[in-house]
Parts: sequence; C-alpha cells; structure tokens
Amino acid sequence: MTRKIGVIGMGHVGSTVAHYIVANGFADDLVLIDKNESKVKADALDFEDAMPNLPFHTNIFINDYSLLKDADVIISALGNIDLIKQANGNDRFAELSNNVKAVKEVAPKIKNSGFNGLIVAITNPVDVITSIYQQETDLPKEHVIGTGTLLDSARMKRAVAAKLDIDSRSVKGYNLGEHGNSQFTAWSTVEVFDEPITKLAKENGLDLANLDKDARDGGFTVFQGKFYTNYGVATAAVKLANVIMSDSKTELVVSNYRKEYGVYLSYPAIVGRNGIEKQINLDLTKEELEKLQYSADFINQKFEENK
Repeated sequence: MTRKIGVIGMGHVGSTVAHYIVANGFADDLVLIDKNESKVKADALDFEDAMPNLPFHTNIFINDYSLLKDADVIISALGNIDLIKQANGNDRFAELSNNVKAVKEVAPKIKNSGFNGLIVAITNPVDVITSIYQQETDLPKEHVIGTGTLLDSARMKRAVAAKLDIDSRSVKGYNLGEHGNSQFTAWSTVEVFDEPITKLAKENGLDLANLDKDARDGGFTVFQGKFYTNYGVATAAVKLANVIMSDSKTELVVSNYRKEYGVYLSYPAIVGRNGIEKQINLDLTKEELEKLQYSADFINQKFEENK
C-alpha cells in the first residue's frame, strides 16, 4: 500500500520535515504545499537532486490540494517566523492571529480534496491551532492531533540525562498541558532505569525546578541561537506520522482532545492508524492536577477568543 504524506508550509520546519521523510524513505508519495511557489519548487528539485545518493525513492508533488485526497497524514507546518522574531522568540502566541487565518484558508481546501486521513499539527500555538483544524475540517477529534509536548518531554529527557550522564532515551516521563509557558514536567511520571526521578534527585542533588525550566525554555534557547527551531519539532512530527501510518499503537504524549477538560492539550495516549486509539489516565499528584487545569483553562480561553 502506498504511503502518502502531505506537508503544508515549507518554511524552516516544513522543509526539515520533508527532508527527514525523503532521506529516510518514510513515504512513497510526498505532497508539498506552500504559497511561495518558487520556494516549494526549489525544495522539490533539491530533494530530487538528493535521491541519486539516497537508498530510497520518493515521488514528490507540489501545490496540488487534490492529491491530498488519499494521503495518510497531513503535517501542518504553517507559520510566520518574522512574528516570532518580533517577540524575541518568547511568545508562541505572537503567531496566533496569523496562523488561525492561515488554517481557515487551507482547511476548506483540505476538506474539498476529500481528505479522510489524519492531521498532525505543528503550527503554533499548537493546542489552539489543533482545535481550529478540527473545527474547520470537521474531521473526528481523534483524527486531528498536535505534536504538543512530545518535543517538550524530549527536552526534559535531554536535561535529566545530561545531569545524570546517561542516554536520554533511558529517561521516561512526560511534560503535560500546553506546548507553551503553562506546560509543566509531571515529575510523578518520570523514571530513570525504573527508578523514580524524585529518589534520584535526592541521591544526586538534582534541582527539579531548574530541570523543568530547562525543558520549558528549551525552544527559546534554540531560537536565540539561530532565530528559529526545526530539528526537534520536525523529528517529533515525523515520529507521530510514522506511528500513525504503521498502526503501531504507541503511547505518546501529544495534543489530543480531553473531554474532561473540554480542550486539546498534551496528555499521553495510544496512537495508531485511527489516531487517538485510547486515552491514558495518569495518577497525578494534587499539585500536578492543579497545574494541568490551569493550562487547560488558558488554552480554552485562547481558543474561545479565536475560533
């Protein structure tokens, strides 16, 4: 069966997503869409020039929404980096008005194509934008997913692993809530080699508050160095797309609609071909539940103001 992915928005993130897909042979057909015709044509030609030196072949198409009809996944990487630069990289909501407008422009085109696959949203602020995509496309809520704190959880794992001098893949656990300033590390979920991080923190003198800040501020730190972020979030998005296409039913912390909060936010779920296959319920502390409710309220307020 042909694996088909669409990428909408070919800026720093979208082009990195596309390159990761092409270089690793994750799709047979790749549809690239961007308002900047010369940019998307140049990217497509650049990828085709790379293929003679790659072990995979990918069929590449550009700016044709009708080809999204039978796509497995659409990855939304819409955005305007200049608005983030104006905010010094410190406010993901700087893009909100622009990106809501952009989603409302592309969503009818996606819908009119007959697309019946899954949407993976990277576009910031991702929890609100994921909600807007679901509203505008009328796709089932479980079929519209944001990358959410899949990236922030990775940043937390990187920070913890650096302090303990271990492989970051040996750290388990989640950052929850908004992919933004109200997110938090749920330390009750974090383990290293099956040992609770709270125990290891005491034994190794770890400052969990500083590690939480490191994870939360990771994107801003990267932004200050090069004025955009791309590799971390692109990897998260492609991982999510691959989990969907392979129907691997993997537990991931992604932005999904939680009925009890009435909003999209990041919380672990089992992801497969049907999107959110099953939602996980964590045994959070009272403090963590309060932080999660605060984050949910913040996301919901922004959504209501912009839907």
